[in-house]
Amino acid sequence: MRFEIARGGSGLTYEIRNIVLIANKLKEYGVEIIWENIGDPVQKGEIIPDWMKEVVAETVKENRSFAYSPTKGIDETREFLAQRVNKRGKTQITADDIIFFNGLGDAIARSYSSLQVDARMIMPEPTYSTHFMAEVLHASFPPNTYRMNPYSNWYPDICEIEQKVKSARSIVGILLINPDNPTGFVYPVETIKQIVQIAKDHNLFLVADETYINIVYGGKKTLPISDLIDGLPAISMKGISKEFPWPGSRCGWIEVYNADKDPAFTRFVNTIFHQKMSEVCSTTLPQMTIPRMMSHPEYQNYLNDRKSHYEKLSNIAYNILKDVPYLIVNKTSGAFYMTAVFNESALNGRQKLHIKQKEIREYIEKLVDGNIENDKRFVYYLLAATGICLVPLTSFFTPLPGFRMTLLNRNESEFEQVVKTIAEKIAEYIESGK
Repeated sequence: MRFEIARGGSGLTYEIRNIVLIANKLKEYGVEIIWENIGDPVQKGEIIPDWMKEVVAETVKENRSFAYSPTKGIDETREFLAQRVNKRGKTQITADDIIFFNGLGDAIARSYSSLQVDARMIMPEPTYSTHFMAEVLHASFPPNTYRMNPYSNWYPDICEIEQKVKSARSIVGILLINPDNPTGFVYPVETIKQIVQIAKDHNLFLVADETYINIVYGGKKTLPISDLIDGLPAISMKGISKEFPWPGSRCGWIEVYNADKDPAFTRFVNTIFHQKMSEVCSTTLPQMTIPRMMSHPEYQNYLNDRKSHYEKLSNIAYNILKDVPYLIVNKTSGAFYMTAVFNESALNGRQKLHIKQKEIREYIEKLVDGNIENDKRFVYYLLAATGICLVPLTSFFTPLPGFRMTLLNRNESEFEQVVKTIAEKIAEYIESGK
């Protein structure tokens, strides 16, 4: 090439997918991988019911399912979703306040890239990688974050949010993820109200990633932000990849609330829409199925069965991991992840697990040689020694060392054995470095 053509990277890595490359290399050596890295219910054995497949099959027979959709999305689907919001009576929207994207990752990327470079979002720490990476890439500066506290059941620090908003004039919006990914924390209504009040007091807008808003269990209660914002400009991000579940559909949308309350917010939303126009539209088929799926008489029962299963697995994992020395674990109440945190004094660069096969041992030793996070070192050794593929918690952009696993395995006894193996290997790993 005449000169360097590749744009310089940000130094950020999407570890949820990156670790797959390492796992696939281990598969070449004969290691059987147990995938706990990514929230794909279908990959973990979710059986899609026949009635759901029939909805898709009937929809695909319609010629228009092969056509472009309107840029904002299928008209009747947006009308259906707007009516669902309006039935609650707290915030009213129209179909024009909804924009569809090719998955929520697309919505996140376009939303953050529509901000001016000196306008920043404050987001939770740890946070879901796609939000973090999109926000940092748009600004090319380190992020503003507020801590989720593992010693207090992952509750966010409300005082910290307010102090940082006051001190950083560049912050224009607050992100909350409810239920939270990666922690599984479910925001109580009172906590959301406090965050809404901070946004009102400081003339900010709110973004709520509500991908898992209908996957709440364990007796916890929450509400969508549309019930609580009371005139505040806000955006809710939603999708079908986890709730149906249909991750391969790549179908997500934003619901814009109170767009007319602030002209700067109106211009921001219009910028998002005009970016979407350059892509023409989002995938038509999954959009068309949404009203038919969500209004199907079997839909809620199916969702309830899945929530019940996640609650069982949450209890199994919590009861095993809560007694592991040097580990902090909170029971998951939403989404389908569990996050555990190591006591900061527990890990060091000397620890390892026994790996029988020489080639695998040498491969892992090369990966962990040098400057590597201590929790990532543990995850790599665990992967090589057992085939269990976790995600290191520091990959969710937090200094807290730990790991995230899923609650998706359809085989409860198999899942229990996986968690017991993790617990045993933690003890072995920590002991090895003493």
